[in-house]
Amino acid sequence: MTFLNVLNFGDQGVYDIVNNLGSLVARLIFQPIEESFYIFFAKVLEREKDATLQKQEDVAVAAAVLESLLKLALLAGLTITVFGFAYSQLALDIYGGAMLSSGSGPVLLRSYCFYVLLLAINGVTECFTFAAMSKEEVDRYNFVMLALSSSFLVLSYLLTRWCGSVGFILANCFNMGIRITQSLCFIHRYYRRSPHRPLAGLHLSPVLLGTFALGGGVTAVSEVFLCCEQGWPARLAHIAVGAFCLGATLGTAFLTETKLIHFLRTQLGVPRRTDKMT
Repeated sequence: MTFLNVLNFGDQGVYDIVNNLGSLVARLIFQPIEESFYIFFAKVLEREKDATLQKQEDVAVAAAVLESLLKLALLAGLTITVFGFAYSQLALDIYGGAMLSSGSGPVLLRSYCFYVLLLAINGVTECFTFAAMSKEEVDRYNFVMLALSSSFLVLSYLLTRWCGSVGFILANCFNMGIRITQSLCFIHRYYRRSPHRPLAGLHLSPVLLGTFALGGGVTAVSEVFLCCEQGWPARLAHIAVGAFCLGATLGTAFLTETKLIHFLRTQLGVPRRTDKMT
């Protein structure tokens, strides 16, 4: 940013604030999940062995956990992306006032919300990939990442020249998309000869997708009419609209994604009501 003079110091400051705010979710939520389940997959699966040559009970457990983690990451990332679009300006206005919310800040934070979606999916796919890969495969993967680093620097420079500080986030999105593709290809090959299909975790029900789309549309309209120059009553109304849409989305997810809910109950140790009654 500085030595190539692609952004002035004012834009760099706004980018820095947005980057720190946007990465909070990744550091506080997604990173601990990634580290914990990397250890889990490393203990359950054996390196250097194909899925068909390992204990099928362990392979099935790993596939079920991976599917649920992918679903959880996709839902969390979509929630942040959909609702972050309509509430980025309000969040920056509350955090730093008009200086942040009136310039490029909202566009940056909206772009970062989409980047968080990619971060969530990549964290899950890579924690499995690195736990299951052989040493030779890890070395090849790292070589590809090294090549991607060079292309990332060039792409960052070009995109920043073209569309400002958003270009850095777009370049990161491209880089993360390549990494996700690499991991998805490995997972597909790993389970190709087994009956398990953990990548089904990336499929959501049409009802839930429709709820996301409706919630995003309603909150976007709410932002136009209620945020952010009409005082706190309008802001609170905008927040209330978002809370209602978020509640409807989470309720739909609870009703449609029963396998994920069962996984979360198991991980959190929450018994069913029927279990309590018996």
